[in-house]
Amino acid sequence: MTRVIHTGDTHIGYSQYHSPVRRQDFLDAFEAVVDDAVDDGVDAVVHAGDLFHDRRPELDDLMGTISVLRRLDDAGIPFLAVVGNHESTRGGQWLDLFERLGLATRLGDEPVVVGDTAFYGLDHVPVSRRDDLDYAFADHDAEYAALVAHGLFEPFGYADWDTETVLTESDVAFDAMLLGDNHKPDTAEVADTWVTYPGSTERASASEREGRGYNLVVFDADAAGGDDRVEIRRRALDTRPFVFVSVELREGEGESRVRERVREYDLAEAVVHVEITGEGDPVTPAAVEEFATDEGALIARVTDRREVDADGEVDVSFADPEDAVRDRLDEMALSTAARDVERAVREDTVPDANVRETVKRRIEERLDEEADLGAFEPVEGEEAVEGEEADDGEEAGTEEADTDESESDESDAADTDPDESTTDEPDAESDRAEATDPDPASNDGQVSMEDYL
Repeated sequence: MTRVIHTGDTHIGYSQYHSPVRRQDFLDAFEAVVDDAVDDGVDAVVHAGDLFHDRRPELDDLMGTISVLRRLDDAGIPFLAVVGNHESTRGGQWLDLFERLGLATRLGDEPVVVGDTAFYGLDHVPVSRRDDLDYAFADHDAEYAALVAHGLFEPFGYADWDTETVLTESDVAFDAMLLGDNHKPDTAEVADTWVTYPGSTERASASEREGRGYNLVVFDADAAGGDDRVEIRRRALDTRPFVFVSVELREGEGESRVRERVREYDLAEAVVHVEITGEGDPVTPAAVEEFATDEGALIARVTDRREVDADGEVDVSFADPEDAVRDRLDEMALSTAARDVERAVREDTVPDANVRETVKRRIEERLDEEADLGAFEPVEGEEAVEGEEADDGEEAGTEEADTDESESDESDAADTDPDESTTDEPDAESDRAEATDPDPASNDGQVSMEDYL
């Protein structure tokens, strides 16, 4: 029998709402998982990617993570992990550094046997590269086998990876796939194999309303019972409370009614999201947010979803807006990569909540595939149009609830906050700086793999 904790999407270093307290919450949640592992004496902690929120974590986050991993190592519990899309770099990975320190094992196509179970790993792979995968894994002689992977697998939400293809084309018969990337916990059976997500350990967006936690996975036919060889149980984590207040205003009601509703909740040290619908009088979001923080909330955000009637005349033109956009883009001489981003923003096939992750993924794939960064050079006139037509056949992908933003986070647009309305995700400019800036002191506390490996 082998008992492991299956976790992932810890996103250490995420300053949600630009709050240092929230940044610490993400590290604390990971530490809570390790505390449970040590107290329960599990055989291993298996992490399915996105240990860090950013490929260039700040030094404090890096040191905090090492401290937590050392506690796990002192207890004799191995930390097995794969690399997620948030933390992936184009060279060495942070996981490689932890492995050199003796604090982690990076899983791959060779088996890592713990107890009577062989563990394999599959790092996040961009969609454009998946056709080249052959799912060739080395043999093992253990009783059970599990594949740890990071990606959006079927049959779960936002899926872009065929789970059955992975299982049927693999050289190894897996008893379970322990996944990361989707922040919503879920379990399904595909091709007689249990496939499961533990969900994120902290709420990375207001859309993640359910409680956070991780999986306890037991590889033992007797424990599972029946024909199953694997038992998967979910365990809860005690994390920062999120309070969701819905207020439907009737005619004549306004800010005082919103305050009444907010007072009905325990706001102590909570992240509070207030959603206003209905009719009623205008409400100033900033005033409600200040009131909620005065009532004890750590952070408050207000979204007013009511339609606002515009006063005065509106000049309407029935010209094709797409033509106007194309004309303006031609004048701007955008690079191929910039046009790709622009299309992702406007495409009807990309849900609003997933635009950010779609843009991030496309930029990362451009960076990975075009070492000379030619896609980021300005392109003039007809050449730009030809490039756009060549890319039009690319299907618009969607990303997970990993950074699945609810509309309630749109009120933070002015804050430019990651995983809310905008993210801390590294953009093309920061990626290029990573490749060219060798001085970690110039990165506001952030460090790159080149400084270590």
